[in-house]
Amino acid sequence: MYAVIKTGGKEYKVCPGDLVRVERLDAEAGSDLEIPDVLMVADGAKITVGRPVIESAKVCAQVVEHGRAKKVLIMKKKRRKGYKVKRGHRQPYSTLKIKEIRV
Repeated sequence: MYAVIKTGGKEYKVCPGDLVRVERLDAEAGSDLEIPDVLMVADGAKITVGRPVIESAKVCAQVVEHGRAKKVLIMKKKRRKGYKVKRGHRQPYSTLKIKEIRV
């Protein structure tokens, strides 16, 4: 059984027991949460697709940790002008452990 959920503007394919890194959520580490935006649920040969979401489906997850990804360097340069800029960015994330998929 698996589901496709939407959180943080992105879609993720999840199964019970999976660890998924999503965009940072406003929840404490160790707390449980329900994700109501379930786009699709597949249970063997039975596939349910929402329009756009399945109203009765929810994915239960636990927040394992919060963190920041590796630094991404952003460099800008204009030739012959003496203009150079070097910046870095670390995207915050939350790690979720998927407990169950309710339909």
